[in-house]
Amino acid sequence: MARKKDSASSPKEPGRLKQMWQVFQMTRRYDSNAQWLMLLGFLVPVVAGLLLALFTTEGNGFTMALWIIAGVLGGILLAMVILGRRAERAAYSQIDGQPGAVGAVLRSGLRRGWIGTEMPVAVNGKTQDAVYRAVGRGGVVLVGEGPSSRTGKMLEDEKRKVSRILPNVPVTLITVGHGDGEVPLHRLAAALRKTPKALTKPEVLAVSNRLGSLQTALPIPKGIDPMKVRSQRGRMR
Repeated sequence: MARKKDSASSPKEPGRLKQMWQVFQMTRRYDSNAQWLMLLGFLVPVVAGLLLALFTTEGNGFTMALWIIAGVLGGILLAMVILGRRAERAAYSQIDGQPGAVGAVLRSGLRRGWIGTEMPVAVNGKTQDAVYRAVGRGGVVLVGEGPSSRTGKMLEDEKRKVSRILPNVPVTLITVGHGDGEVPLHRLAAALRKTPKALTKPEVLAVSNRLGSLQTALPIPKGIDPMKVRSQRGRMR
């Protein structure tokens, strides 16, 4: 009985069509061009199907119907692809500039063959600038989150650490932002894929495991004396 009550009281998840409508509404709110691009993506295959039906079927009604149906289905598919990409870009625009945005992209925005860290490998406690790491066929990519004027030194420091451990693995530096030479957040995954391939799939896993096994000590916040903390713990005991 309790299970029936719980299932009855729990809200139902929206259906697939309702979910797509919610995604479309969210995307249109942040990207006014999305609906027009979707409409164009739908019409192009439909028009192509109509033209093929008129000029290649020689009056065969069955073949004409197939071409028209194929055009409509192709238009729906292309519109959904456009919606997915614009929705992803709209979602990234909502977190762009916030601490941890790069980690969110590396966690969910990378395709197969790439291994990203959600947590940064280096953080500036004062400015909240951070460096993230991803490993893929292009080698090791270090991504700076923050202005390049501040993250440049952090990236170079991390590059030296990686090169010291893996001297034969290429290391690429990327800074996420909207300035000169920086990569917008929604194009980060594409920028990683554009790096020249240098590693095989087994080597990618080996490099990722090697870097993941390294333990870095967390910085101690200013104003905290480790010796005093230990002595206090001793007194409490």
